[in-house]
Order: sequence, then structure tokens, then C-alpha cells
Amino acid sequence: PLFKVNAKEFADYIAELGKPIVTDITDYHLGGSDKLPLTMPEGMPAFIEGPVYGGMMKSFADQFGDTMVELPTQKAAEVPFGQTQNWAGIDFDFQHGATSDFPAASIIIGKQVYYTHWTPAEAHISPLQVGNAAAVDAELAEAQKSLASGAKYFIGGHGGLAEKAQVEFKIAYLQKVKELLAANKDAAAFAEALKAAYPELPGDADALAQALYKQQ
Repeated sequence: PLFKVNAKEFADYIAELGKPIVTDITDYHLGGSDKLPLTMPEGMPAFIEGPVYGGMMKSFADQFGDTMVELPTQKAAEVPFGQTQNWAGIDFDFQHGATSDFPAASIIIGKQVYYTHWTPAEAHISPLQVGNAAAVDAELAEAQKSLASGAKYFIGGHGGLAEKAQVEFKIAYLQKVKELLAANKDAAAFAEALKAAYPELPGDADALAQALYKQQ
């Protein structure tokens, strides 16, 4: 959690568990973990200190000020991709996430839960997740990989709990996005076609269209 109110909720949740914390596995988003042992996917600590993540956090600090927590300063252990770690009797299999989202990992927890950066949802996809045609392909490949993993539940740093139906929707949606990108020459036509294909779908189809065609 990046905001103090959410960090308090997180700390209260840990206290209510009444159990020792073996490690805090942090994949991409970091905050509220200053008193916990940290574990991250390989390359994540350097990424957090780099210009992309660092610039994002500076922008947030300028925008939200004192409502945000300070980022943890303790050194994090790094887990190489392709390696499985066992904590508290549960296997955590660290795999590469979408290639457009490096260095975020996809982590399969106990062979049942698939954790990635963005939880699949039945909604128009965020332009922060898919901002160009290459990202569409990358997210589609990752969604297909997650569906084939055998996991029952799907969670992420953004969103709640999803199941296979939401992953299947995401795959079909991204395939439709690819089809409409090939068939429409500008953002307005693409957005109109996407809304026609999914007339009741929540989310911002126009924002997605602007992001995709801005990169062309």
C-alpha cells in the first residue's frame, strides 16, 4: 500500500493474524513494508530505484503529498525467474510476467493461485496496462499462459479476486482488440467498434483507443 490509510489497514490485518511473517513478497508495488523482511523478483529492487518507477513515485508524491507512506529502505532478497521458493510450507513459483511489464513477475502460489500485476477483469482494459500493439500481444500471451497454468484463482496488484471465467474473457477481449486494431485506421473508429462489440462493458474504451493509436 502506498497511502497511509491503506498501510494502516495492512498493518492491522497483519496484527490480527497473530502469526509470524516469514517474508513480504513484493511484486512491483512497494509500500507499507518497512518493518517486514522483503522478497522481490529478480531485478525489481533496481527497477524501483530507477527512473521509471522513481519518476512515478515522485509524481505521486507531488500530487498526494503527506498522505503517502515512505518507501521501505531495507534490502530485499531477490528470487531468480524460473525458481520456486517454499515459505511456510507453500511453494511460490516465480515466472516472468508479460514482456511489456518487466520486471513484474507472475507468481504461482501453491499451484492454485496465480498472482500477476493486473487482475483479469470483465472491463475495458486500462491504457496503463496496454498502451501499444506490442503490449496487447504481450498481455494476450500472458493471459493464455496463466489459463494453462492450472491455477484456480487469479489475483494482482490491481483488482480483486478472479477465476478462470475472467481470464477467458480477457483472452477473448484482447483478441477482439487485435482484430479491431487491424480493421480501423484511427482511434475514434476503433473506440466506436469496441463499444459496439462490448456495449455494456465498464471502463474507458476511449482512453484505451487514444493510447493505442498514439503509439502508431
